[in-house]
Parts: sequence; C-alpha cells; structure tokens
Amino acid sequence: MPIALEPCVSGKMMQNDFRGHRSFIEAQQLTSAWLRPGSGEASSLSQLMASPDGATAVATAVVCEALQGQPSTRIALVDLATGNIELLTRGLGSDSSPKWSPDGSSIAFLSDREQAHVNRLHILGIDTGAEHAGPQVDGFVESLEWSADGRFVLLCTAGFGSDLAGAQGAVAVSLERDAEAQADWAPTVEGAPEASPWRSAWVYDVGTHRVRRVTLPGINVWQASWAGPDHIVAICSDQPEETRWYTADVRLIAVENGDFRTLFKPDDQLNCVVASPSGDTVAVIEAVCSDRNLVAGDLRLIDVASGEVTSAATLDADVTQLIWRDEDTLLFGAGQGPDYVAGLFDRQTGAARELWRDSRRQPSGMIFPEIAPLGRQAADFLCLVEAFSAAPTLVAYEGGAERAIRTVGAPEVDARVQALGVSARDFTWTAPDGLALHGWLITPKGAGPHPLIMHVHGGPVWYVRPQYLGRSALLQMALAAGYALFLPNPRGSSGRGQKFARKVFGDMGGRDTYDYLSGLDALESQGVIDRARIGVMGTSYGGYITSWLITQDRRFAAAVPIAPVTHWVSQHLTCNVPTFCELFLSDKLGDPLGQYFTRSPIHYAERVRTPTLHICGALDKITPAGQALEFHKALQGSTDVETVLLTYPHEGHGIRSMPAIFDFTARVMAWFEKHMPGRTPDRL
Repeated sequence: MPIALEPCVSGKMMQNDFRGHRSFIEAQQLTSAWLRPGSGEASSLSQLMASPDGATAVATAVVCEALQGQPSTRIALVDLATGNIELLTRGLGSDSSPKWSPDGSSIAFLSDREQAHVNRLHILGIDTGAEHAGPQVDGFVESLEWSADGRFVLLCTAGFGSDLAGAQGAVAVSLERDAEAQADWAPTVEGAPEASPWRSAWVYDVGTHRVRRVTLPGINVWQASWAGPDHIVAICSDQPEETRWYTADVRLIAVENGDFRTLFKPDDQLNCVVASPSGDTVAVIEAVCSDRNLVAGDLRLIDVASGEVTSAATLDADVTQLIWRDEDTLLFGAGQGPDYVAGLFDRQTGAARELWRDSRRQPSGMIFPEIAPLGRQAADFLCLVEAFSAAPTLVAYEGGAERAIRTVGAPEVDARVQALGVSARDFTWTAPDGLALHGWLITPKGAGPHPLIMHVHGGPVWYVRPQYLGRSALLQMALAAGYALFLPNPRGSSGRGQKFARKVFGDMGGRDTYDYLSGLDALESQGVIDRARIGVMGTSYGGYITSWLITQDRRFAAAVPIAPVTHWVSQHLTCNVPTFCELFLSDKLGDPLGQYFTRSPIHYAERVRTPTLHICGALDKITPAGQALEFHKALQGSTDVETVLLTYPHEGHGIRSMPAIFDFTARVMAWFEKHMPGRTPDRL
C-alpha cells in the first residue's frame, strides 16, 4: 500500500508509488549526504547571536535524527576562535531562536518538545547546565527578547489555530489535545470573533518564574520588541486574521497596564520594528510586499516623544534587517540589485556608510540574508556566507576585515557540487519596454545550447540570491542531467527600490510576463539554451506565473506550477489573505472585466499545449489546494494536453517534509526528463 505521506495523483501516466524510482532514491541519497542523519553533526547554522564578550556565539543548528518529517534543530554554542560547535540541547522536537541574557550567563530559547510547532520558552544556564521551561501561555511562542536588565523576557505568542506565514508553510497550528477532544461531527467556525485565535505579547519574570499578558483584548500583535524598560513597540492590527497584517500599524504599549499609543500608520506593510536602547526612537522597515516577513524596503525612524516619522537614506538599497548598536547607530542589511550590502546608519548625521558588499557570496538566511552584531564595535558583525558552488562559511567581519572561522556542511557534498563543474553568473537583459533586468544563470558542464528550466520566485515581491546548491537535491540532479537553470528577478522583485517593486502592483501577469519571455529570448540569442527544450516551474507566485505563461506562450516543453494561484476569484474567497488579492490586482472582486477575471489562467486553458504537472499541499491556507485542482480540471476539459495533479496530504505551502520531498523531486525530474530530456535521455 502507498505510504501515508504519498500524494493523491490525478491524471494519466504517473504511478502512485514513486519510492522505487531512481530519482527518488537519488534525492534521498543527496539529502542524506547533506543532513547526515543520526551522526549528531550540524548540517547548517542559523539565528546567530554573539555572546556579550564576543568569544562565542549561539545558533540554531540543524541536526537530523532520521530522514522523516522535517530535520530537528538544536541550540549550539560556537567557539569564534576555533570554530568548534557544541550542541547544548538534545531530545525530542526542535529547539530554536536562542538569545543570550545581557550578562551572558543564560540562553533563552524556544522548544516544541511537546508538540510540533507549539513552542514554549526554555532557559539554559551556561555555567550550571541547568535548564527549565517557562510557564505555559495561551498559545505558542513565536519570538522572544530579553529586557536590557535581564530581569524579563518578552514573548510574542499566537493563539492555537493561528496560521503560520507563507514562508513557514501557511498551515494552522492547533493543540492536539483540543483537536482530539473536538467531536468528529463538529464544524469549524469562521467569522465569529470569539472563535478566532489572536496574537498577543507577554512578559516572563525570570526571578519569580511567572508570566503575564501585556496586551489588551482586541489588539493583535504580529511582532514586538522592548522600547526602554517600561514599554514595548509592536506591529499591531485590530483583528487577528492573517489578511489583517497588510494594514497593520506601529504602537507603543505600556508594560504595566497595556495602554497604547499609535505611532505610525503606514501606506504599505511593516517588518522588523526595533527601538533604540532608551526607547526614544523606533526604527521599522516599510515596503510594498506580498507576504508577512518578506519585507524589503525603506527605513522609517519614529521619534516617540513627538511622533515625527522620517525617512532615512540607506545606500539606495532595500533594507531587510535592522539592529541598534547604540542610541544613534543602526546596523542594517539590504539588497541592491544582485548585491547584498551591510551598512551602518548614523542618526546624528543622517548618513549611511557601506561596510560590506558582494554579489557572488551573500550571507545565509531563510528568507533574506542575516547578520549578527559582534563585540562592542558598531561596524563588526558575524554571518555565514555562501555562493551557488560554495558551502556556507562562518565569517567574522572585524575592523573592516573578514576572518573565516569554519565551513559548515559535509565535505563529500562540497566535492560533489564542485564535480558538477557548473558556471553561475548574474545575467542581465532588457525588457521590451526598455527596463533593465537581471537574474541568475547556472549552466552545467559542456557547451550549449542547453535544455533550460526557468525557476520563477514567489512573492511577487521577493528575489533570488546565491544559495548553496548542496542543500537542494533537485537543483543538483537537474544540473547533473544537463539542464541549465535560469532564476530571473523581474519587475516587482526586491532589491531595486520601491518604485521597481510597485511595477507589478496592479499588473500581475502583465508586463512581467514579457520580462520572463524576453529573458528567454536573450538566452536563446546568445546560444545558451535550446528553444525546443525550455521548461518552467515555480512556487506560490512562481506557480501562478508558471500557469499563466503557458497560456500566453507555446514555447514551453514542460511546466510544473507548485502551490499556484490559477483563479483569482476563488483564490480571494478561499485563501487567508484576500487583502493581498485586492492590493496586488488593484481591483474589486465583482468586476467581470477586471483583473480577477482577465489575469486568471483558468480562463485561457484552451490555449495550453504544454504538459503540466500541478503540485499542491492539502493544508495550504495561502494558496489553497483548490487552485491547482481548478487549472488541472480546466486543462482536462478544454485540451488534450497531458495534465497531472499531485496533492500532498500533510503539506502546506510548498513541499517540505521527508519523504514527501523525495517523491516531489523524483516526479519533477521525471516530468522534465520525459518531455524535454537532458543530456542523458538513455536513462529514461
């Protein structure tokens, strides 16, 4: 019988059980080589934080126990002189988000040992090794931050039933015992305020081991940090649903009684709200953006006393990270075209200076590159840097110079990546309307023209940056099979300023369509790619564009839309972010001549001649599984093109868990090899 994690397959020519397929086995082997299950070795590090004395750093380390589910994470201590990694936690579940206490004696972190995704505060004494869990709160903890005096820990929590952000999988997190107690015939309830889970802020007293709620009912807290000893500053909305994040504002909240004052009502979206040590100045990123946490844009400074909001110059780059180093100095990370830039903003002069810039190598990070402050010098920081063909290396930037500490990963994986002999470069071209564009081109060994897979990023306001190929079995397998990879950053992408990002606003599937197609034209004119073997794939907005492009152009030999939008009307009515649809379509649901209809791929299904493999997760709240189903059915009803639908029963937004990810990789490779063979068609 098929294993429980296998997808439901609709359509012809694809068997239900792919476990014996050569690509399934290869994906499993490549993933195993990177994760090294059961070895106790850290395969990657993230969420770095240097100790107050600058001698060590704490990090979240991926330590895989078995090729099942998602890899576990542990809290690790890294010696910044030797690079030695020591695991501080073990056991069930995952540990993450480590934060040093101000005196360096303790580490606070989150752990979901009792149930996946249900994080609880834990505190570990460095000298004693003693660990204790904080009290239970109403929901699960999403973030934590020590107060400056080390007496309290600020906790941001989400009520049970809350949705994770799209980048986290867009699934709802419920308490298992509550679900088990619910009668199997009872309905789920939407629309009733008392049934909606809220996000709130709490303060844990380290001395008394007690926790109390800070925010009042009716305030939903998406993100918060300390603003001096008596206040917190938070990104808030008056309603709890995920879609309300798009219109959230910045509020100053009194810790004692929850009284608040609204500091800033933005035109666009917000992220990374942080206050100076005194709490007198608040910094926040404002940007037009498509998903919570995918925010890259402009720095706003808010004077708490006067309420004055000013814009700060940040080297003409899209800011993604903010860290106060002292009362007047902000360390920031930003994207600028193909480059990553680390900079320092001086509030007294109103000027920023560049500390570090690179395009080929960039700091690691799940959503955007991440850096961590190091020592007492404002310009010093710590990060992992990586490139397409270079494994992440822990680097200290001190006194204007880099110091490599250690490489993180498996030597055999790096040897395999080097053996691929790929070439990666920033590729530029011009759109039909004259707009200059860029993306990343990765070509395999051998002379072209190559068969090509164009991989479209999500968002649409996000971007592709160099990330190590050794972490992706799919990309390694595609390059080994002779496929080139084109990773475009079209109009609407991050890193080119807010004016550039807005070019997709109200025009999704409009002029950006020709950004992709003209990029392919440029590659063909240069002899890089084989026009007869061009494939396209992408997730989320990338899934939408994949579905859309094959209705607008017949050059594609194969398509793989993942977690797509294919019908904007039903997307608006069934997803958890209808505000996104309204904002980015700049339209109203009921306009039969508007973009809800004219930009929906299902209305052009009869044009499609491209074999299409639709992929979705049954638990996805942001692009529900019905979107893939609708386009699959539309193709079945209006064309003879081969169409297959895969619905993974335990996945959300994107396929993330093992062994489902092995199955996904095998089926995607089989699809491209069938319809546009690489250099080894004899393997089919």
